Order: sequence, then structure tokens, then C-alpha cells
Amino acid sequence: MKVVVLGGGVIGLSSAYYLKESGHDVILIDKTDISSNCSYGNAGYVCPSHFIPLATPGIVKQGLKWMWNSRSPFYVQPRLNLSLIDWGLKFMKSATPEKVAEAAIPLRDVAILSKKHYEEWTRLPQFNFAYDQKGLLEIFQTDAGAEHAAHTVHKAHELGLRDTELLTYEQLQALEPQTKIIAKGAIHFKCDAHLYPNKLMEQLIAHLKQVGVVFKTNEEVIGFENAAGKITKVKTNKAVYDADTIVVATGSWSRELAAKMEVKIPLVAGRGYSVTLEDSKYIINHPAVLIEGRAALTPMDGNKIRFGGTMEITSTNTPPRIERVEGLLAAVKRFYPEFDVPVPKIDGIWYGFRPCSADGLPYIGKTNRWKNVVIATGHSMLGLSLGAGTGKLVNELVNEEKLSMDLKPFDPNRFS
Repeated sequence: MKVVVLGGGVIGLSSAYYLKESGHDVILIDKTDISSNCSYGNAGYVCPSHFIPLATPGIVKQGLKWMWNSRSPFYVQPRLNLSLIDWGLKFMKSATPEKVAEAAIPLRDVAILSKKHYEEWTRLPQFNFAYDQKGLLEIFQTDAGAEHAAHTVHKAHELGLRDTELLTYEQLQALEPQTKIIAKGAIHFKCDAHLYPNKLMEQLIAHLKQVGVVFKTNEEVIGFENAAGKITKVKTNKAVYDADTIVVATGSWSRELAAKMEVKIPLVAGRGYSVTLEDSKYIINHPAVLIEGRAALTPMDGNKIRFGGTMEITSTNTPPRIERVEGLLAAVKRFYPEFDVPVPKIDGIWYGFRPCSADGLPYIGKTNRWKNVVIATGHSMLGLSLGAGTGKLVNELVNEEKLSMDLKPFDPNRFS
């Protein structure tokens, strides 16, 4: 079978990996050279702990407060855009305690599935992407943060993540003896792991090329041809490709691309930023999320620390904002007072666009409109974490095999 994978981020590459392993002829198309997309600059988490979706009652309330502050951790750029308005209304409708509770189990399950497959990759000779399981710290500074942490630990235990522990400040500081931390305490999710995204992406691309996946980069999809309820051809600005099956894994550009095939996916781009210290003079032992600071930091590949975060709902054409990075590094400084990390120049900022669904759950499944189109997008900040697992599920969908988990919560038609 000839499968055309649209998108060269970690979701597209992981899908191509399993599809090629199944014996399919795979062509991967991306409008960029796939050397610096969102899959490269993220925090590198593989995190079953992230069972709370983006769409929560708290983030809606806080987002409205932060809406006019371009330095805030969650910022929606005010603009008159019908797709954004549609997404926003669906997002607010999805942000209820009941829906958050319903989302926890499928998010846990797909993360555990993905972690399992990443661990399988680490045993293969072609992969060495600095995978390490030291867990993840969620550090809090306020009484409200402590209350939220206690609730989260209780929920984690209910979900079977029993190796989740609530730490006192003294216990937290003992885990990071080289670095002073200002905090009341932390959650330690011992189930979580992390990796170096740059190595993962480079090694995946090299492996896929070696096994015969055809890469068509710097080609933009401009249309499709169809017959008998199927998409039969993919048209780019350079060529036309026959297809038996299409996989849409185009991240933050998936809504526009899906519209070209008459499929509606509520999705917006959420831009994140990161700064990576090479040969860092600062030392941390564990990845950490700063609850009140809405920032993340990760030790990577032995001698690096990456600082990342912020969620900026904006157009993919909007230039990067240096104040977003200033806010990110200021948040780190409030928790790690000894960290003096310089703000890079505007042309040295790394940023990427995360595909945010309207309820915080990814879209994984077949469309009702076409018999041979699989959607795999909308992973928000969990793209890398869920990459390997999503690729496996895409392969099962294409092959019409028994699925590794129930995909009903991720149905791409759920807002139709």
C-alpha cells in the first residue's frame, strides 16, 4: 500500500516509522526542510503525569485575566478571526470539571503506550537519544499551589500512577543539592522520563531514509483529488502523488490543510519558546515544571539545560515576541535565584507552534468524510510525549488491526 504522510514532526515521523515497518511504501511530505519544527525545541518530556488537558476551568479564567499581558504565560492575541472564535467557544465549553475528569484516563493510557514504545526504541542500535527516567518535579511556591498539588497526587494515585509522591521543601532540595530552589514543595512523578528531542528527530529521519521512506521536503500541499469516497492524489506546488492512504500529521497547519479536503478540525496554533544552555554551569538533576511560573526546565544530553514554556495563541505569521522569553526566564529566576540566564537576541530565539485542539485532547482517527484519511494532530504540548504511541496507533488504523487502546475520546469527528 502507498501511504502519504503529511507532516515531518515527531507525529509524522513516528507514523512513517511504524508504517514502513509494516511493509508499506511511505512518502513523507513537508513544506519545510524539517530541521527546526516544534518537535525539536520542546522540553523533551515523556510524561504519563500530564493527564490534565489544556482545557480546564482554571486556565479559561486565568487566560481572560492574562489576555492583555503579552508577557503572561498564557496569552491569546486579540484578533478578529472566525476560526479562533469558533475554537474559543468550543474550548470554553470543554473546560468543565466533568470533561477534565473524563480526559484523564485516555491521556494517561496514550502516554503510557508511547513511553513503552520509546523504551523499545532505546534498545535498537540506530537510536541513542539520551532517554532517561528520573521522573518529573512539579514545583510550587504558594498555598494554592500546594493545595492543587495534593489534589493532583490523589488523582494520580486513583489513576494507578502510584509512584507519585508529594515532597516537602526539604525533600525537594535534597534532590537538587547543587542548586538553591525557592519553593514550598513539589510533586515527584517518578513514572516520567525525558529525552533530547534534537537527537530523537535527527536519528528518526536518518533511520527512515535508510529504510526507504521517501522524503519530499520544501513542498507545500495545495490540493487533493478524490474518487469513490477516497483521496486518491496529493497535489503539491511541485508534483502530484498517488495515494492509497493519507495521514494528516501537519501540526498547527492541520486545520487549513484538512479544509482543503473538506474536513473541519477545530485547532489553533499555540506558540511556545525555549532557550537551551550548552555546557551549562548550572546543574539540575531532574526535569521540573514551575507551577506558578508556567515554565519548564530539563537537563539534556549530559551538559545542557533547556528552559521552555509559555502558550501564545496567535497566527503562525506573527513575528516572535522577545517579551515572551523575558517572562519565561524571569519565572525561572523566581524559583532558581542563582540562575542568571541571558535573554537571547530576537534572531536567536527558538520558537515553535503547538497544535491545540478545542478540548485539550489530540485528534487521532479516521475522518467520516473520506475512507482512507487518518488524522493525527492536535497534541498541544504533548506532541513529543505522545509521538511514538500515536505513530503506533496510526499504523494500526491504516492496517485495520486491533487498536492498542480505545480511540473514541480522540475521534477527529467529535466536533462535527
